[in-house]
Amino acid sequence: MERMKRIDRVLKHKGAIVDFYDDVMEAPSGSVAHWDYISHRSGAAAVLPVMKDGSILMVRQYRNALERETLEIPAGARDNTSEPTVQCAARELEEETGYRAGKLELLVTVATTVAFCNEVIEIYLATGLQKTSQHLDEDEFLEVERFSLEELVGMVLNQEIQDSKTVAAILAYYRKRNEGNMD
Repeated sequence: MERMKRIDRVLKHKGAIVDFYDDVMEAPSGSVAHWDYISHRSGAAAVLPVMKDGSILMVRQYRNALERETLEIPAGARDNTSEPTVQCAARELEEETGYRAGKLELLVTVATTVAFCNEVIEIYLATGLQKTSQHLDEDEFLEVERFSLEELVGMVLNQEIQDSKTVAAILAYYRKRNEGNMD
C-alpha cells in the first residue's frame, strides 16, 4: 500500500503547551495537501481516583474550547518530557483533589486526537487514597465531586461525559472491575 509522505513541516504558532504546524503532504498520486498538525510538547497523565468505599473522585471545571463546564478525571501536562507519567499523575491527583495515592497502576493509554495531534495521555488507577490538601494553580478553578462507577458509566452512555480521557478511564476501570482483575 502506498502511503502519504510528509515533505515539509512549517511552524505557524508556538503556544504555551502546544505548537501548531502546517504539514505539507504528498499523496501516492503525487498531489500535494496541507494538513494541520498540533504538537503537544510534553505529554500528559491522568488519574482515576477510587476511594475505599468504591466511589470515584471527579473534577468539574470550565473548559474554554467547549465554552462550558465538564466533568473529568484529574489530569495535567508533564513538567518536561523526562518526567515519568506516574509522577505527573501523582502530582495532579494531589493538586486537584487534595488526595495522595497509596498505589498507582497504569490503567490505559489514550492518543486523544489522532487526526491532527500527537498528545498521548497515560491514565493511572489510584487506590489507597489519603487526604492531604489541594494545591490549585492560580488560574485553576475546579470542584471535586464523588460518584459511583455505575453513575459514571451511565453518564458516559448518556453523553453527559464526553472527554476522551475520562470516557476511556471509566470504561477501562469498569471492565477491569467486572472481570475481577483488581489487585
